[in-house]
Amino acid sequence: MSLQEYIRGGLKDKKILLMTHVIAGYPSLQANWRMLEIMAEVGVDMVELQMPFSEPVADGPTFALANQKALERGISLDQFFDLMQRSTARFDFPHLMMGYYNVVFRLGHQAFCRRLKGAGGAGYILPDLPLEEYGDLVKLSDEHQLEPVMLMTPTNTTARLQAIGLQAQGLVYGVARKGVTGSRTDIQQQLYELIDRWRQATPLPLALGFGLRQGEDLRRLQGKVEMGIVGSALLDTWEQSGEAGYRVLLEDLAASRY
Repeated sequence: MSLQEYIRGGLKDKKILLMTHVIAGYPSLQANWRMLEIMAEVGVDMVELQMPFSEPVADGPTFALANQKALERGISLDQFFDLMQRSTARFDFPHLMMGYYNVVFRLGHQAFCRRLKGAGGAGYILPDLPLEEYGDLVKLSDEHQLEPVMLMTPTNTTARLQAIGLQAQGLVYGVARKGVTGSRTDIQQQLYELIDRWRQATPLPLALGFGLRQGEDLRRLQGKVEMGIVGSALLDTWEQSGEAGYRVLLEDLAASRY
């Protein structure tokens, strides 16, 4: 089943879907597993599993520090793919690899696609890779039944949005504001107008990320986008309130879909 088919199916009984985010190796692989278990228990719809990188240019302070600490503690690609494989074998939601192109380049396109598919991944997000630089990665992804998720941003021109829309597969990741992840996004008319611009460039489902922090944010996006993405708020909550607070936030987010 393609990501688009999966999302359309989920919207038959939900008004919006929920994608969450885990940084492999932070705070630990054991904590990652507990996070994934709680996500499954509340019924999240999709998960981004991030391979840490030394220069995570799209990530705000929370995620940048988590990337750094995970690398300092020795997270490896083998551990990343092992975590994904165990998770895809255990949990029903689709998994996307989120990371930076240097990792893919070092592995090689063929090896990357083979390992991601072998670990059960449905696709990937590479925020620092321009669409012109994908090269044979698009063809190889298709051969391995992987979907590359493209980003649309507030600064894209109309022509750029059209080009992204032509190459996008599965869903489009809409970046809610300029800058990096983490800071709260105000959901107001200006954001709705931005979403309308993206709609004109693609028929694919839209997933909105960067700055969503609570269930009320998703409620205000019902009927505007097909999926909300929450990452930094969850990690902040784990660090500040532990597993109990993490579960409360996830339950709030999951309930906001209806």
